[in-house]
Amino acid sequence: MRRGITATARAQEAEGAVGGDGARESGAAADRLRTEFPFELPRGYVDGAGTVHRTGVMRLATARDELVPLRDDRVRENSAYLSVVLISRVLTRLGTVEEVHPGIVEDLFASDLAFLQDFYRRINAEGHTRAAVTCPACQESFAVDLAGGGRLGES
Repeated sequence: MRRGITATARAQEAEGAVGGDGARESGAAADRLRTEFPFELPRGYVDGAGTVHRTGVMRLATARDELVPLRDDRVRENSAYLSVVLISRVLTRLGTVEEVHPGIVEDLFASDLAFLQDFYRRINAEGHTRAAVTCPACQESFAVDLAGGGRLGES
């Protein structure tokens, strides 16, 4: 068994990889593991100059990303701070902000932090950014891609 590949990916590999349009992908394309996921924050990070940064990229977490924050004194004093340190380690880009550090994550709106925590869980535990939703008007169930290009409810 190869390291760094999910059970779902192994199952797809065993059956032959199938792309989003149902077509089988070539062997090289099927072997690639997606490690970075773009996103758009619901509100956005507002920097000191008043610029709003809404788009970003989160990478898959490593074991080190989850272990190192446990040695952080801020996390030892307040376990809720773990998510702040962890999220700051896996954000590779947030708008034009060059370095994402815990101070940046601390200044996010609560709804944006909740979005990133859910996004982290989805890509690291579930291996995708899709969420099952139900239309409140017609009760139709469907999936939306949280990393997709556009905000929910907009076309």
